[in-house]
Amino acid sequence: MMKNPILLCTFLALSSGFFGGLITAQVMVTLASQKCQKSPNTIWGFTQICHTWIAPAAILQGSTAGIWTGTVLGAFVGGLMVRKPM
Repeated sequence: MMKNPILLCTFLALSSGFFGGLITAQVMVTLASQKCQKSPNTIWGFTQICHTWIAPAAILQGSTAGIWTGTVLGAFVGGLMVRKPM
């Protein structure tokens, strides 16, 4: 058994929240960039302008959702790891 189970739970929750936010932000940017490519206006440079306009919002939305989900799931798994057997 660990001497400090709170430290393990905290580390697991924070690291899974970080990686969840990173992965979810990349997924959201990919989905947003597909929206730019499907646009009927295919003027030169329009795709780059669309990516520049949409990417920050997609990163913010995806990372926020991923951080929350990853942190909650990481804390749950950490709690299961450090709980004492009955």
